[in-house]
Amino acid sequence: MAPHAIATDQAVLSAQVDSILTLDSKPAKAAPEPSVANRLPLRTLFPPLVIEEHPIDEVPRLKVVVVGAGIAGVNAGILLPRKVPDIDLVILERHADLGGTWHTNVYPGVKCDIPSDVYQSTFAPETNWSENYSPGAEIQAYWKKVAQKYDTEKYIRYGTSVTRADWSDEKSKWVLQIVTNGLETVEEADFLITATGHFSDPRLPDYPGRDEYEGHLVHTSLWDPAYEPAGKRIAVIGNGASGLQIVPQLQKVASHLDHYARSKTWIAGSFTGEELHRGPGRTPPPQDPEAYLKHRKKLEEASFSRFSTIIKGGATNAKSKEAFTKLMSNRLGDRTDLLEKLTPDFSPNCRRLTPGPGYLEAITQPNVGHISTPISHFTKTGISLQDGTTHDYDAIVCSTGADTTFAPHFPIVANGVNLQTAWRPGQGPEHQPGFPDTYLGIGAPQFPNFLQILGPNSTGLGGTIPHAIETQVTYAAKILRKVSTQGIRTITPSAQATNDFRAYCESFFPRTVMSETCSSWYNGGIAGGRIHGIWPGSGTHAVLARRDPRWEDFDYTYRNEQGNRFAWLGNGWTKKDVKAAEGQEDLNFTPYLKVESVTGGIDLKALHEDGI
Repeated sequence: MAPHAIATDQAVLSAQVDSILTLDSKPAKAAPEPSVANRLPLRTLFPPLVIEEHPIDEVPRLKVVVVGAGIAGVNAGILLPRKVPDIDLVILERHADLGGTWHTNVYPGVKCDIPSDVYQSTFAPETNWSENYSPGAEIQAYWKKVAQKYDTEKYIRYGTSVTRADWSDEKSKWVLQIVTNGLETVEEADFLITATGHFSDPRLPDYPGRDEYEGHLVHTSLWDPAYEPAGKRIAVIGNGASGLQIVPQLQKVASHLDHYARSKTWIAGSFTGEELHRGPGRTPPPQDPEAYLKHRKKLEEASFSRFSTIIKGGATNAKSKEAFTKLMSNRLGDRTDLLEKLTPDFSPNCRRLTPGPGYLEAITQPNVGHISTPISHFTKTGISLQDGTTHDYDAIVCSTGADTTFAPHFPIVANGVNLQTAWRPGQGPEHQPGFPDTYLGIGAPQFPNFLQILGPNSTGLGGTIPHAIETQVTYAAKILRKVSTQGIRTITPSAQATNDFRAYCESFFPRTVMSETCSSWYNGGIAGGRIHGIWPGSGTHAVLARRDPRWEDFDYTYRNEQGNRFAWLGNGWTKKDVKAAEGQEDLNFTPYLKVESVTGGIDLKALHEDGI
């Protein structure tokens, strides 16, 4: 383009701009005065925080009461003091010793139906078990030894029962009424953790006339070792784990034994896929640590890998049904009548599988009867059936399980709600759920500073109970650490988070065989009822879901009188800073620098994950 053309264009453009700038021009308005709010100093808008004079890592001591010293309580006593700074821990146990169900259950034949090598702690292994499936007394002795190794009994008060727990809004504490050797006292705690297990409250059948029976009436969980069953006529009621274990033992000594089993059940082979010798003696495990680790991992990983057997319509479930039918048929021999009476219509895993070693062989013996006719009532001398027949017995042994509603065995009350009735079918007020309404199996809405180990919907199908307990205690420790280190007074699962978890449970369980019509502790003994005894997913799924707390799912209040959530930052110092100012040396301000920092062998995945 020619230079004169550019100049002409610029002249035209300048004229247009001048025209626009002068068109309807008016004096500019003065800028408005700043608002009162904008002119106030920040101190007036935001009252200054009174700095708390303490280092950030100088935390208040939390008083934590754990109820129960079974496996869950023992693990709490081992792990919590090592994971929670300066915890003030008390474990209340109503019995004279620790061990829970392994302390109270002493009936003939009581043992674990999980291999000994996996039914133990992940951090305190025992290789010298007497049997592959250890007797109850040996399991109790193992946990006693583990508790002593980690000096846990110093936290336990034996012979102490909690009769009631009330949350005090005024104090922001739990107020517990407890009884020790008949003496009633009150104990306060910042946190209440229940670790009372699934089977801590034995349940006798409520047939009419029960109190009129004049023979020896006992629940397996309350077995009297002094009672001599030899030569007696004995009835055993119930075909859960204890029923299937005690029948073979009593059959050997009783003159006659009748097993009352109204419900059908699958008799499994093994939970781990490897059928170990179940009698006296033991398959010696490898003594080399690496070889033993391989042996244990093989057993334990098999227990995690059976989740597919609970999914409806799956090929694995169909194969399990076929395999169990064949196994039961082989062990019953020519007693096809018993096979028909025992084989359920529901799928395996609708209720917990029971290996029952020796049971099928025992009920084929001439001194044993298997009765599926429903019981009508007890008489002074025995049992009357609904078909009108009666049977006399010297002893009636009730293998009828425990209260599996998961409602606490003492009132736990907060914000006008009592979990003991709110979670029990048909007992709570109309607006309360009538089933365990839990957040991730670890807490409950409206219940501040309350946690559960082995609570409802807490443990996945697969894996082992000791491992599940350890991970749940670790989750609880993370909650306690956050509260103690971040100025929190109360932490409570929100109602919305709890509702969302409940919705997930109710959508998930219909996919599983557990929703079929069978009675189990999964559904509180109500055939086809709501499932609250198991996590909605596999054992691995449960561990991953609770690996880290979802802090956004909780409601909080704060210890600071001004309600400031950051008052816990303290005075800007750490305890190391204070010691350094006092002249102390060798404080290790750089723990992140290690030999691996020089050699280049640092694990980058773990780098700075502990905050340093």
